[in-house]
Amino acid sequence: MSLIDGLDLIFVIACFHPISFRKLPKQIGREVPRRRRMHFSFPSAVVAALISCILVGKHAEASEVLDIGKDNIEAIVAQYDVVFVNFYAEWCKFSRMLAPIFEQTAAKIKADYPQVNRVALGRIDCDKEADTCAAYHISKYPSLKLWRSGQVAKREYRGQRTMDAFVQHLTDQLKDPILPIGSIQENEAVAEKRKKRAVYLHFSSNQVPYWHNVQRMAAYLRDDCPFYVVFGSTGPGTSRPSGDTVVFRELIGSNFNEDVYQGPLDDYNSLNQWIYDRCVPLVREITFENAEELTEEGLPFLILFHKADDLSSVELYKSEIKKQLLGDRNTVNFLVADGEKFSHPLQHLGKSQADLPLIAIDSFRHMYLFPDFKDITTYGKIKTFIDDLHSGKLHRVFHYGFDPNEAAAQPVVIEIGGQVQAGEHVPVQDINAPKKQAGGNSQSPPESSFRKLAPSRNRYTLLQKDEL
Repeated sequence: MSLIDGLDLIFVIACFHPISFRKLPKQIGREVPRRRRMHFSFPSAVVAALISCILVGKHAEASEVLDIGKDNIEAIVAQYDVVFVNFYAEWCKFSRMLAPIFEQTAAKIKADYPQVNRVALGRIDCDKEADTCAAYHISKYPSLKLWRSGQVAKREYRGQRTMDAFVQHLTDQLKDPILPIGSIQENEAVAEKRKKRAVYLHFSSNQVPYWHNVQRMAAYLRDDCPFYVVFGSTGPGTSRPSGDTVVFRELIGSNFNEDVYQGPLDDYNSLNQWIYDRCVPLVREITFENAEELTEEGLPFLILFHKADDLSSVELYKSEIKKQLLGDRNTVNFLVADGEKFSHPLQHLGKSQADLPLIAIDSFRHMYLFPDFKDITTYGKIKTFIDDLHSGKLHRVFHYGFDPNEAAAQPVVIEIGGQVQAGEHVPVQDINAPKKQAGGNSQSPPESSFRKLAPSRNRYTLLQKDEL
C-alpha cells in the first residue's frame, strides 16, 4: 500500500505538520535536549517523520489476532470451532520472532476460511495475564495451544513456526474428526489404518441426536484415537432397538481386543468418560517422539524399563498400576520404556539390559530405583514408593539412611549403586551433622535423564522449575 493511500496519507500529513517537528525526536524513541533541537536538520526530520509515520500507521492497522485475557477467553474459545492461541511474553526473544509470523498466519487463515466462527488466532500476554497462563500450566514462551469445540487440546503445538506449517496444522484440525468407512474388517485390512487403538461407531445416520456429542469427543481425542463410523450397520453386542453402538478396539500383540459401550448414548458425561479411559490409557509408552510433551505435563515419571519382547512384564505392570495406583493418576505419569532404546537412563542407575525388567522414578532432578520388580505384586509397596517421593523420604533416605523409629515392615528400601541394601535400618543423620551415618550416601542420587528431553532453550524461554 502506498503512503498516499488511505490512513497512511493522514499519518504523513500529521507528521509533517509544523508543530510535530519539535516533538519528533521524542516520537522516535529518544529525548533530545532542548538546546540541541534547533540543530535537528530538515532532511533528518523528514526521514524520521517517514519512519515514525510508517510505524504508527502499521500499529494502527487492525490485527487479525485476537487479544485474549481472563475476561474473554471462555467466550472466545466457545465462539469458534478452532482457536489457536499464542502464550507469550514481550521480553522473550522467541515470542518477538514469532509475532509477525502469527499475524501473517491469521490473515491467511481469515482469507482461506471466511466463514463466521470457523477459526481464530489469539494471543495472551503472560506478563499481563499471569493467572490465566498459570491456569494453563504455561512453563515456557512462546507456548501454542489449540482449542477445539471449546475444549483445550491435550497436546500443544510443537511443529515448525512458519506460516505454511501453521496453516497446514489448522487445516488438518478443521477436518471432520470422524471418518466414514465400509466396515471394521475392511478398515483394519489396510496397514496404515490398522491403529493400536480406535473407536468405531455403528450409527444409522449422522442425524442421530447424540452425533454432535460424539463429534466433540472425536475432536478432543483426535491425537489419541481415530474415530470411524459405519453407517447403517448394527454394532456387536447391542440390545438397543436402533442398533447404534460405540465400540473400542485395541491391538494387543497381533490380535484386537474389543469393548462395547453399554451405557446410554445420550449421556455425554458417561460416554465421554468411557471413551477417554480407553483412548488415553493409564499407562503409556514413552518414546523419543513424545518425551518432550510428557515432561511438560509436570508430573514425575514412574517408569517400567523392559526388554522389547517382554510383554508379560508390561501387562503385569499395567494390571498392578490399575489395581493399586488409580488414585495417583493426577500426581504421577505411569510409563513403560523400551530398555534398549533408553539404555542411557539405565546406565545412570548402574543397570544394564541384563537387569530388566526394573522400575524407577524420575523426578526431573534425580532418579530412584524400586528395589525389586517382583515386589510390585505386594500390595502397598509401589504405593509407598510413590508416597515417599512426594514426602521427600526417598531423597532423605538416600543421604541419611532409614529412621530406626519407623516400623520394620513399613519402609520401602531403595538400592542405587549398592549404597543402601534392602532391609537395612540405620539411624537418620542430623542434616547439620558433619559426617554421614552408616547406610547413607554422601553423593546425590543419579541425575534425571528425562529432564534432558524437555523443551530446548534454543527454541523456548523456559520458566524456572524445581524438582517435582
